[in-house]
Amino acid sequence: MNLCDIKTIKQIMAMFSLNFRKEFGQNFLTDISVVEDISDNCCDDASSSILEIGPGIGSLTACLAERYDSVVALEIDRGLIPVLKYTLGDYRNVTVINEDVMKADIEGILAPYFEKGKVSVCANLPYYITTPILMRLLECGLPFEYITIMIQSEVADRLCAAPGGKNCGAITAVLNYYGTAEKLFEVKADRFIPAPKVDSAVVRIKLHKDKPYKPLDEATFFRTIRAAFEQRRKTLPNALSAVFGELSKDEITDIIVSCGHSADIRGERLSTADFATLSDALYRAIKKI
Repeated sequence: MNLCDIKTIKQIMAMFSLNFRKEFGQNFLTDISVVEDISDNCCDDASSSILEIGPGIGSLTACLAERYDSVVALEIDRGLIPVLKYTLGDYRNVTVINEDVMKADIEGILAPYFEKGKVSVCANLPYYITTPILMRLLECGLPFEYITIMIQSEVADRLCAAPGGKNCGAITAVLNYYGTAEKLFEVKADRFIPAPKVDSAVVRIKLHKDKPYKPLDEATFFRTIRAAFEQRRKTLPNALSAVFGELSKDEITDIIVSCGHSADIRGERLSTADFATLSDALYRAIKKI
């Protein structure tokens, strides 16, 4: 069964009396070569387990099951559960769970798989909730090896941006704290049904086993990054002083300069390492240590 064939997709949807649900960002791939490329590149070890988010009718799930030890697929749309039982019935290494990844007990669900070995994530993420899902995966603390996601091309550019570039944003600095992102390839909008209005891209994130940056206080670190980009047209002293009310603008400016930056620098120019150093200096000043 070719689950990327448009005729097959429509037949399956009709068989189960289903429509594509816009509120869940349902856009199903119609190019088997794209599905195979994602599956081939989502991790390095065939003995790995894969967490898939949003399997849809199971096209990517089936490819993953053919390549890796086991697949756990979280699907929010309960209407697709019978479909997945039908399309994936021959795969004994697939577990489908009808849950929202934003609410699911990911740690509990994946505990047995981490006990067996490596676990990576692979997903075609809905555009409207890409960043919340990615942050959920990064912040849950699980030692994923890779997170491979297909997302809006513009968002992919932000995730993979270098400091100082026009695409650099808060998510860029935060992501680099957890891992290293690489854009693998682009996917045109006409490779989906229904076709989205923009193109997509596949990004693979290699998670750090040991984070290279160790801020004194994570909350201050993330607060610094958010403040720097909330009003990105402002200079860094102005942006930070709007959030760090515990310190005067002059104190903040002195701290920025002491960290080796000019007083009129903007947040987008800083790397994740720079933010770690700066947040430590701010934390020391606030705590007077």
